[in-house]
Amino acid sequence: MEGQRLRAWRPAVPGVAEVLHARFVTHAYPPHTHDAWTLLVVDDGAIRYDLDRHGHGAVADQVTLLPPHVPHDGRAATPGGFVKRVVYLDADVVGRELTGAAVDHPALADPLLRRRVAELHRVLDGPGEELHAESRLALVVDRLRSHLGAPHPQRPPRRLAQDLRDLLDAHVTSGLTLEAAAARLGAHPTHLVRAFTAAFGLPPHAYLVGRRVDRARALLLAGHPTAGVAAEAGFYDQAHLTRTFRRYLGTTPAKFAGGAARRAAAPPPAG
Repeated sequence: MEGQRLRAWRPAVPGVAEVLHARFVTHAYPPHTHDAWTLLVVDDGAIRYDLDRHGHGAVADQVTLLPPHVPHDGRAATPGGFVKRVVYLDADVVGRELTGAAVDHPALADPLLRRRVAELHRVLDGPGEELHAESRLALVVDRLRSHLGAPHPQRPPRRLAQDLRDLLDAHVTSGLTLEAAAARLGAHPTHLVRAFTAAFGLPPHAYLVGRRVDRARALLLAGHPTAGVAAEAGFYDQAHLTRTFRRYLGTTPAKFAGGAARRAAAPPPAG
């Protein structure tokens, strides 16, 4: 179809069944259901859809949440079509018990939630950011559940944040999913993100990235070849290391290592 674009993938992030980015002009979805929650934002145009035989609209300043196993359709509400981004979330991520509330109020006018969903898409769109994506997803789900009337859990104690930091320190190279950490510590992922951020001033993924950058710096200064430092420090690949290193230090690993090598090779000062 003319003007159509579609890209879909499944990231290695627990709870995320699929990510879909698309532009449609004339395409109309027939009535259908999903096993997953449909978390949708519109970037251009507007969408008309029926959910459980009631008409609704999705526009750019809202977040739309469609529950699993509830029939819905979709078509463009404007002549130019629409551009959308969708994250399909496993049914238990938001909670099956909130299906009725989502059917009643699928459109959420919440600028903060809209920004958080956009940031989630950004970090889902590339390898090596899985823990970051899990952290972003936990905050998105927490806000969705609040909109749907779920009780807000009590904030955990500082001890939990310290236990998570110890786990991250022990898995700097191998990595650790937020889901695995939550299971090991007996806490909800959202609790972990909130507790860690409150205790240490930055979210778990940012702490882990900082530790990996520190390890990469130490390896480079010790003379390790730049080609092998990415894997030794826990980065997805060389491009991931270079991109992150430049963001943190304003230079590339090769230039950083080169400066250290030149200093080591320089003759000692006379006298």
